[in-house]
Amino acid sequence: MGHGHHHDHTINSTRAFATVTLINLAYTALEAGYGFATNSLALLSDALHNFGDVLGLGLAWGAAVLARRAPTDRHTYGWRRATLLSPLANSVLLVGFSGALAWESMRRFNAPPQIPALPVIIVAAIGIAVNLGAAWMVREGHEQDLNRRGAFLHLIADAAVSLAAVLAGAGMWWLGWEWLDPATALLVSVVVALGAFDLLRDAFNAAMDAVPPSIRQADVQAFLASQPGVQAVHHLHIWSLGAGEIAMTAHLVRPMGAADASDHDAFIDRLNRELDQRFGINHPTLQVELGRACEHDRHDRAPHGAHGHEPHEHGHEGHDHAH
Repeated sequence: MGHGHHHDHTINSTRAFATVTLINLAYTALEAGYGFATNSLALLSDALHNFGDVLGLGLAWGAAVLARRAPTDRHTYGWRRATLLSPLANSVLLVGFSGALAWESMRRFNAPPQIPALPVIIVAAIGIAVNLGAAWMVREGHEQDLNRRGAFLHLIADAAVSLAAVLAGAGMWWLGWEWLDPATALLVSVVVALGAFDLLRDAFNAAMDAVPPSIRQADVQAFLASQPGVQAVHHLHIWSLGAGEIAMTAHLVRPMGAADASDHDAFIDRLNRELDQRFGINHPTLQVELGRACEHDRHDRAPHGAHGHEPHEHGHEGHDHAH
């Protein structure tokens, strides 16, 4: 994954988040205005929820901007991890919103308020179009990029809330069923909560340097161990850097007699390419140890804090060609 590709991706992310944040802010203002004009608590509460989502989208926008910052002596990976912290905050906001919506729904079942149905239907229908259009703008790469996924889920949840409001408005208008308003809100809160918990789990795991869900560490270990001359693999770590970038470090024991040492650089280059193609690991760092004795096994069994081993005489850092 070259620098140019990553730069284009982050610029596109920033533009998409900026656009959908501003569009949603405009719609929230419109909805709040109609809510005050018609004295509709349904529209006002939905406007408040949308304002919370604007804050969430703003977090995603800010994270995409931070991810473009160049690495420094202190932040050697740059600020890409901001795209992992933003969905964590986003998912907490979603869980909080769904809880508040469920609470309000239960309260309204006892005394459903009189709501003018037609303005609710019209404004909520606009909301469906706005949110689905905004979700379409950030859909690209949302399966791999947790930051985009958080924003995408926000917008789909908003569209679902607006659809529920349209259906409730239609039912109240034609059938006079006032209880449809809290019932649909309660249903939406459950759906939103389930999606938010899923995102919260994934974002928390990524923030804790867990192996990305798209990769099985055992498969990577087996692949590395199957390489010509490799007798052992240890210190294998795989984690997400954010925004679809995955890092890995590993030590490979490859004694002098097991393979021709002259192929060392070609061996590293080929492994870096194959790790990217097979597993999507685009920031690998490989250390090849040419000695037969493995110093690290002893250190792995040492008490905590005793890991500061001396550099191997034959150790060699593989170049990170994915940058």
